[in-house]
Amino acid sequence: MDLLTPDLGLFIWNLLAFLILFFILKKTAWKPILKSLNEREKGISDSLATAEKVKAEMAQLKSENEALLAKAREERAALLKEARDTKDKIINEAKDQAKLEAGKIITDARAAIEQQKMAAITEVKNQVGNLVIEVSEKILRRELSNKSEQEKYIKDLANEVKLN
Repeated sequence: MDLLTPDLGLFIWNLLAFLILFFILKKTAWKPILKSLNEREKGISDSLATAEKVKAEMAQLKSENEALLAKAREERAALLKEARDTKDKIINEAKDQAKLEAGKIITDARAAIEQQKMAAITEVKNQVGNLVIEVSEKILRRELSNKSEQEKYIKDLANEVKLN
């Protein structure tokens, strides 16, 4: 049981050594230890404050980025709308131009057809006139006393003439 209970002298010497060590540490090491602990605490609090500041800046940047993205989307939509409108305008202008050109071509074609028709009618009239003159010449060259022979001769001449 002696081992479990310390001796009074040993207790006093241990207490004295502890107190001497405590005062030496208090005079030499306590201030630097407290100073380093305070510096560490200050560094941690500064780091936390900086982290909070960075977090706030990141939130602000995120909101600015979202605003920029929304603005970019709006601009893109406006550009796409403008491009669609321009495309529709160009297509409509091309259609109108094509209609005008088609109308002009049709008008020119009708005028050409009318001109060719008139030229053909004039040529037919000229040929008919020439045929009448030819037949008249042949009739007048030949003097016939009999009316029936005259009619027979006109029929024969009419059969000889070929219309082109």
